[in-house]
Amino acid sequence: MKEITMPQTVRGVVAMAKGAPVTLENIVIPDPGPGEAVVAVQACGVCHTDLHYREGGINDEYPFLLGHEAAGVVESVGEGVTDVAPGDYVILNWRAVCGSCRACERGRPWYCFATHNATQKMTLEDGTELSPALGIGAFADKTLVAAGQCTKVDPAASPAAAGLLGCGVMAGLGAAINTGNVGRGDSVAVIGCGGVGAAAVAGARLAGAAKIIAIDLDPRKLEWATDLGATHTIDASTTDVVEAVQALTGGFGADVVIDAVGRPETWKQAFYARDLAGTVVLVGVPTPDMTLELPLIDVFGRGGSLKSSWYGDCLPSRDFPMLIDLYLQGRLDLDAFVTETIGIDGVEAAFARMHDGDVLRSVVTL
Repeated sequence: MKEITMPQTVRGVVAMAKGAPVTLENIVIPDPGPGEAVVAVQACGVCHTDLHYREGGINDEYPFLLGHEAAGVVESVGEGVTDVAPGDYVILNWRAVCGSCRACERGRPWYCFATHNATQKMTLEDGTELSPALGIGAFADKTLVAAGQCTKVDPAASPAAAGLLGCGVMAGLGAAINTGNVGRGDSVAVIGCGGVGAAAVAGARLAGAAKIIAIDLDPRKLEWATDLGATHTIDASTTDVVEAVQALTGGFGADVVIDAVGRPETWKQAFYARDLAGTVVLVGVPTPDMTLELPLIDVFGRGGSLKSSWYGDCLPSRDFPMLIDLYLQGRLDLDAFVTETIGIDGVEAAFARMHDGDVLRSVVTL
């Protein structure tokens, strides 16, 4: 049932042009139409993907309304919306499954190829249409999304922590639990321990891995990974990664190796650092120009699985409430990912800190 009958003007962080510093603009939020919801944003993490949008690394559909790792409260819903209602506490997701694509019809909605976004556009005050980051656009007081992008969770969870499941932390947790299928007693190596890699470490711990090897060039990130469950660390700036992983695993290699960097060099390290019949999971996002060359006999001879993980192969309706329950039970420390909380006018400075590796996550609180 609709609660609002007029468009609203709120503040939002916008990337107006490629490489230009973001600006705080007045944006117009339309009344929700059929299948849509307006959400009052309480917190939104600053993710590398937002910086990629600003830099033109996603597409050139400027201006972008940035922000997508968010939690908030549903303010109003449009016609036909039954899964959420005004007052519901939700995490926003960019996988609003369609239910009718070939993946959904085969019972694999975590691979949905046609996820929903809001039909209407948010705009600047002059009517210029905005492209919301990952169909969300949550560096704003309020945002318009498809109702399926709202996943209800326990309102006892801190918005700053809960919102991170909307992207990076879910990607890492899911890379270990869903894509890598890490099991009790497994050995796991994680290459790159920023936000996503650190979450993969936490996911491996949650799954019961016996040995969790964190690999990075930055000692601070190795410390963060240790706090989240890594049992061993490797400084890749001084050590051969493949040899070091093999040395820690009886000479064999790890059962699961997760590449949270997404470069040809790190993927090859992951490939050769796994045990025979082991699994490689690529969750770091490469750029379009990157290529890979491997002896095909090595691919054949080593066996196992070479996988890519999209959004941690998550199903938000299944995974978000479960992970929030684990957080509230004290079994998943989502608070550890929140390095700092900032105001909505602090996003540009947060990009610089993120680029320099000074934070796991800066979180905008509203």
